[in-house]
Amino acid sequence: MSAVIGMPETVTLGEARPLRGRWLEQSLRWLVEIPAAIAVVAEVVILFAGIVARGIFHRPIIWSDELASILFLWLAMLGSAIAVQRSAHMRLTFFTSYLSPRAEAWASTLAAGGVALFLAIILHPALDYVEDQAFVETPALGWSGMVRAAAIPVGCIIALASICLTLVKRSAKDLLAVAILFAAIAGVLYFAGPSLKSLGNWNLLIFFVGLLGCAVMAGVPIAFSFCLATVAFLLTTTRTPLLVVVGRIDEGMSSLILLAVPLFVLLGQLVEQTGMARVMVAFLASMLGHVRGGLSYVMLGAMLLVSGISGSKTADMAAIAPVLFPEMRKRGMKDGELVSLLAASGAMSETIPPSIVLIAIASVTGVSIAALFTAGILPGIVLAIVLAFVARYRAGAEENAALKVARAPMSVVAKTFWAALPALALPFLIRSAVVEGFATATEVSTIGIAYCLVLGLVIYRGSLAWKNVLPMLVQTASLSGSILFIVGAASAMAWALAQSGFSHDLAARMAGVPGGAWGFLLISVVAFIVLGSVLEGIPAIVLFGPLLFPVAATFGINEVHYAMVVILAMGLGLFAPPFGLCYYAACSIGGVSPDAGMRRIWIYLAWLFLGLLLITFVPWISLVSVRFSG
Repeated sequence: MSAVIGMPETVTLGEARPLRGRWLEQSLRWLVEIPAAIAVVAEVVILFAGIVARGIFHRPIIWSDELASILFLWLAMLGSAIAVQRSAHMRLTFFTSYLSPRAEAWASTLAAGGVALFLAIILHPALDYVEDQAFVETPALGWSGMVRAAAIPVGCIIALASICLTLVKRSAKDLLAVAILFAAIAGVLYFAGPSLKSLGNWNLLIFFVGLLGCAVMAGVPIAFSFCLATVAFLLTTTRTPLLVVVGRIDEGMSSLILLAVPLFVLLGQLVEQTGMARVMVAFLASMLGHVRGGLSYVMLGAMLLVSGISGSKTADMAAIAPVLFPEMRKRGMKDGELVSLLAASGAMSETIPPSIVLIAIASVTGVSIAALFTAGILPGIVLAIVLAFVARYRAGAEENAALKVARAPMSVVAKTFWAALPALALPFLIRSAVVEGFATATEVSTIGIAYCLVLGLVIYRGSLAWKNVLPMLVQTASLSGSILFIVGAASAMAWALAQSGFSHDLAARMAGVPGGAWGFLLISVVAFIVLGSVLEGIPAIVLFGPLLFPVAATFGINEVHYAMVVILAMGLGLFAPPFGLCYYAACSIGGVSPDAGMRRIWIYLAWLFLGLLLITFVPWISLVSVRFSG
């Protein structure tokens, strides 16, 4: 008889084991994906109902924000577990990509083992955290705090089970080698604990430079690298219970403004599914496609329009590049030039609202989200103008075929304009609603979602399909979970650094930089370019924003202006080879070898850097919109 019920008689026991493993993986995926998708839909419905009740019927639902907050933590943890299942957590792969296939397989086992190690360590403190929350009662619903806090251990258990199913497929030799390495590191830290304590803040170099750096370079997801370094530091040099780490992760993920993250991610998915990005590009191409470098201008304009809505630069580029690249190739532009312009346009548009990075920096620094949304537009336009000049110069050398393209008739321009008009209204609708105070950054995303659904069902009919709904919701949960878990992990690490006295020391040293405020701004630009390249965008912002914004305030630097500077610097590093992850994402989307753009991209990045310096030393660019609107 077959070893597994329902399997054909011809299946052997050896074949049944991998089939059983696949069945377990699939069951585990359904177990987490369906509730996560329901949580995404529930968040949209609850918040939209709250807007309607308050704005139309003038009868606010007092428990809507509370229920949304409870569901939000569940969504974040389930989404993080999905990201573990899909290997979708942000990680640095630059170093491991140069290893031999055998060494790369071992490094992959090490990375998965690092995730499993942290989840195993934190599981018991997470359960204790749930018990502690039993004494908390939600004010509006009267529910026990355990209902909300239970999301953390449940998410950890599902993620741990998922990563263990991945590890059992690995080579036994690799697993043994990784286990020995972890045991050796733990032993060294245990016996060296008294000596490390005597080093004072110098031990931070061991944990948050040495250990963290090695984990990131080995391919351990950045969020879990943060967590491992934090846990190792606290266990080795302090008596702080790990329950505090769980609480800090919860606090970092629980800011109500971060609820906008999954909703804007879903909005971006709808923009792509309904074809709204495609019709916007078609309209811009009809106006500018006939001039030299015209399609380069179209790419820059399209990135300005769609940037930030999806929560993922990869999604922004994926919505634009497939529409433009084929025609741009026909006109003589080389692959290296195409991917360089695409990557540069991604870095250029980091401050264009509604950007997830703007939302993240507002949540950890307390800067007004409305002010950030208002201020972010003009710096993006300035950098777009800088890139437009570069694109025209580069097109003069390579896009000779564009001179033969006929101007589109006005009838075509008008037709594409009327087709794109509803889509073009979306970015302005979102930004105006927040700036004018009609809705918060969280609420306005639900308005955008409803607007996109109406457009998809009424105007752009046939674009939305029922078969795409569940994958879209699950992708929303996965991307949101990876973003939010990074915020939580970075918050825990930032707390550990603050408790060590590092924040005070950093502030004292930065306050003494030569050149005063201008010197501090210049150092910040360089630092965030490097941090953006190595740590990705949101981790760098969440980790160092709370440390450096108070220092900027001591120099009299406006917090909104400083936010624009560090976000754009971070974006520059994010798209800069060899470490910048989004550069390789641009290459992947364009189907271009990274080597093809490695030489050409530097001219774009150099001009972006000059544009960034202009924005840095001319605060008016960042602040004029805020002052005018105020």
